[in-house]
Amino acid sequence: MAVTPAMIKELREMTGSGMSDCKKALEEVGGDMKKAVEFLREKGLAAAEKKSGRIAAEGLVSLKIAADNSKAVMVELNCETDFAAKSPAFTEYVDEVVEQLYNSNANELDAFMAEQWAKGGGTVQEVLKSKIATIGENLNIRRFARINNNTGVIASYVHGGGKIGVLLVINSTGDVAKLQEMGKNLCMQIAALFPKYLKTTDVDDAYIADETRILEAAAKNDPANTSKPANVIENMVKGRLNKQLKEICLMEQDYVKDPQMTVKAYIDSVAKEIGAEIDLVSFECFERGAGIEKKQEDFAEEVAKAMQG
Repeated sequence: MAVTPAMIKELREMTGSGMSDCKKALEEVGGDMKKAVEFLREKGLAAAEKKSGRIAAEGLVSLKIAADNSKAVMVELNCETDFAAKSPAFTEYVDEVVEQLYNSNANELDAFMAEQWAKGGGTVQEVLKSKIATIGENLNIRRFARINNNTGVIASYVHGGGKIGVLLVINSTGDVAKLQEMGKNLCMQIAALFPKYLKTTDVDDAYIADETRILEAAAKNDPANTSKPANVIENMVKGRLNKQLKEICLMEQDYVKDPQMTVKAYIDSVAKEIGAEIDLVSFECFERGAGIEKKQEDFAEEVAKAMQG
């Protein structure tokens, strides 16, 4: 059977593989579409191992919250290029991973990767390898967060179409709509300023000790402080530490929408408005690709090389 452009297009839409790979697959199996899909999977699964060493720092952060606010999940799934991250094949796969995670009981990544894929086809890890084959880039389910909630609401915010995702648990008996409005504002605050802790009392002693040591050394090494008494330097260090803690603790930060008040003051104002106490329980914030060393590539050059065969 002669291989036509329409057949190549159909196979590409079915598998997400490259045009040249689809053409070769159809030629190898005499135009049989089902066998061509199998051919690409077999060829791609072998290629997936080669792709696994390539840097995957793009992708999406996605989340899902139960309608009754009883639970929520968030996942970061990486690929190599922004082009692939926007493709239907990748975005649909991200949705499937979120759904799998939402219905899973796994709390560790290894356990999640080892469980059976709900739609069949092996484990989560094995299906990931097949997606690497069809999408044609290294993919990685990097991390996930799971939240179980008994009271109050779970607020969320996804920035930039999946560049940053935030979940926030709020404990309160107040008006749900008002709490959700406040929660979204606070999630946007978290996405903008990336606090490490909810409040200063949550900061671990080791962090404070390390930062104090660093600030003391910096102050003593500053020539401008040579003639200053020890108590002055000590107060200087305390002041700088408090300023730093204010930057990394959500409740102490200046509220982005109204810098004249702190986040705590904003929460207190909402609590007064709804006539109920509000307690922030916890938050999760994922920034896509954070901490992954990205390789700088010339995409136009990569396309040119592909066109040359």
